[in-house]
Amino acid sequence: MVSAGSGQRRTRQTARAHGDVMQVAGDMHVYPAPVRGSSAEWPVWVGDVPRPAAAFQPRTQVRKKVKAARGEGRDVVLSGLGGVGKSQLAASLARELRDQERSGEAGLDVLVWVRATSIDQVISAYAEAAGRLQLPGAVPDDEDEAARRFLRWLAATGRRWLVVLDDISDPVAVRQWWPDSGSGRGWVLATSRREDAQLSGQGRALVRIGLYTDAEARAYLKRRLTDASHAHLHDPDRADEIAAELGHLPLALGHAAAYLINKRCTMADYLALLRDTGSRLGELLPASADTEGYGRPVTASLLLSLDAVEEADTSHLARPLLHLASLMDPLGHPATAWTTPQALDHLRTARPPQRRRLRKHHPPVTETEVHNALEHLRTYALITQDTATAPLRMHALTARAVRETIPTGLLPATARTAADALTRLWPRHDHENRELAALLRANVVHLDQLTRPALWQPTIHPCIYKVSSGLIEAGLYHQAIEYDETVLRLSSRIHGPDHPDTLSARHNLAVSYSAAGRVQDALDLRERVLADRERVLGPDHPDTLSARHNLAASYSVAGRAQEALDLGERVLADRERVLGLDHPDTLTARHNLATSYGDAGRVQDALDLRERVLADRERVLGPDHPDTLKARNNLAASYSDAGCIHDALDLGERVLADRERVLGPDHPDTLRARHNLAVSYGAAGRVQDALDLRERVLADCERVLGPDHPDTLTARHNLAVSYGAAGRVQEALDLRERVLADRERLLGPDHPATLRARNSLTRAREAAAAVQQPDTATPATAPDPQPPSDTPEQPV
Repeated sequence: MVSAGSGQRRTRQTARAHGDVMQVAGDMHVYPAPVRGSSAEWPVWVGDVPRPAAAFQPRTQVRKKVKAARGEGRDVVLSGLGGVGKSQLAASLARELRDQERSGEAGLDVLVWVRATSIDQVISAYAEAAGRLQLPGAVPDDEDEAARRFLRWLAATGRRWLVVLDDISDPVAVRQWWPDSGSGRGWVLATSRREDAQLSGQGRALVRIGLYTDAEARAYLKRRLTDASHAHLHDPDRADEIAAELGHLPLALGHAAAYLINKRCTMADYLALLRDTGSRLGELLPASADTEGYGRPVTASLLLSLDAVEEADTSHLARPLLHLASLMDPLGHPATAWTTPQALDHLRTARPPQRRRLRKHHPPVTETEVHNALEHLRTYALITQDTATAPLRMHALTARAVRETIPTGLLPATARTAADALTRLWPRHDHENRELAALLRANVVHLDQLTRPALWQPTIHPCIYKVSSGLIEAGLYHQAIEYDETVLRLSSRIHGPDHPDTLSARHNLAVSYSAAGRVQDALDLRERVLADRERVLGPDHPDTLSARHNLAASYSVAGRAQEALDLGERVLADRERVLGLDHPDTLTARHNLATSYGDAGRVQDALDLRERVLADRERVLGPDHPDTLKARNNLAASYSDAGCIHDALDLGERVLADRERVLGPDHPDTLRARHNLAVSYGAAGRVQDALDLRERVLADCERVLGPDHPDTLTARHNLAVSYGAAGRVQEALDLRERVLADRERLLGPDHPATLRARNSLTRAREAAAAVQQPDTATPATAPDPQPPSDTPEQPV
């Protein structure tokens, strides 16, 4: 006996041998397989496949992914930002399949290309295909039914077919109209800006298509201009810069090439227009440059999804969030910026108010609402984020298009809100999160360049100074100088030479000069800062006292010990008089005067004053305050200078234990305490203990601060000293040579630390040679000093 199920399978197999099978409402229908010459004219092509774009780039890597997915029997969705060329690549793939029989392979019997931005377009295209195929029951008066019959025919037919769903905007709506390609004879290729899980479900492969590579952008522009008989307009160097300015977006490069051709414009002139923030995208990438028939200007294409986002986003935060994000660096910004209190307060008033009785009401914005709004923006590819904790990115052109929608009057407030949010995220110390600190610096610079003078009026925003101090902390001294010179120039122009912000900018430049080893430049500028502040602010203003304090530090660094001491005594007297005996700045002045006493050879005076500083800080600030720990550290140094080796050693061990407990094992001050204890071990003759601890200090510095940080170079130099003391001469020489090379590369040949490294290497080589010739002994070299714990005041 044969079961009904097996009989049904035999019936289906028999029917398929003679034609196409369709099951409707439980009944088995057999459609005679149309053959060439029957009422259906083969092949059946529905919809217009876009023509090849000029200078089309094949996108080889993406094609490989598509081919691999198709080889696995999977439908493919090409996903990406508007303008990356999804439709063009889909059209190229469709033409290849359609025209295969020209190369001897079986081509397509049915090709349906449909714009899938609305479901009505999909249904209409399917219904047209059903009519062209002469499917029974497919009547023009009922498109829905005709479309369903076409879908059932696709699932059952043995013919080769391809359905392209171009630009899907609603994955949920299109789900029930997605063809079944399980028979292996057909394939669905789709494109979409979205990256919904819906699109990659049911065995489909989501293949992201990105921007042009450098090589693709370069090849496109060259070929496009050459094909238009304007090869003379092509400039290889400027082509790379144009591609970078346009973010390697294929659509934008196409418009730019057409602009060059139409205007006979040189690439250099066009690049200048692109970089002019006053130029609008509509002028630089005009609709008249739409030579490929895309049907809309670049700006409209980039923001096409915004209406759909705002319709889905019930919190109404999408647009104000886009405004904020558009001011950030295209390489990425922290997503957490938009959940800071400053951002939440801005968003509260930026979204449309609710009506409560007869007045407008701005309810608080929650972090959940922000996360949901950002998720909508990600879904529609207006922003991207690789992982939940990765930086958010917005394409440079999308950002520019968004910025052009910000009302002029709202731009300054939006810019300062973004600056507030970035400042809120700044780590206390760069080493705690170097990547975040670098990301924040890049975003502040970008934000300022886009919105200037928003961050300068009425006063300079603190984030501007954060960049300066961050560059110094990271050891990027030359970049700090360039940045501070720019800030000083801009503040002088915007505020005038005597404005307090300009005086602060001049002070910060002096700090950068000092850090970079430009001792005389720092000293000259600090003398001017002091004179300016005395004249503008008065002799007793706190900023004037700070300027006097920092000038004393410059005198000390320049070796002008007596001038440093005289000014240090005045600073201390002024602060005691103006701020009081126990003010933290007064205690710092007392500490720095002790340093000047030491520099002047007054060792006992230095020791006595540092003992007082420690007692004062323990009384005023408490025993575990960071400044108290610094005082304890510096007193240990004074003990060492005074020859009280065991006192220095005991206090150094306590300082290290305290800092490890209070600040943590990786805090820069803890690393310095470890370094100083190694110095004390060496002075006490504990050579191996000093060497072991210096090896740890170097490893810690490389791990925490990075291999090129100035403190790491100091640790490397001092380990070389320990190797020499332990008789490991060649290791000491090798390490000294590396230190010199590193300092020349990072600090320059004339930095004091570079000069010390060069001198130390010379003396070490002489000492190594003296091992063979004892009568030419050379004095041993000393460790490099670490920066003092109480450094001159940092940027205001």
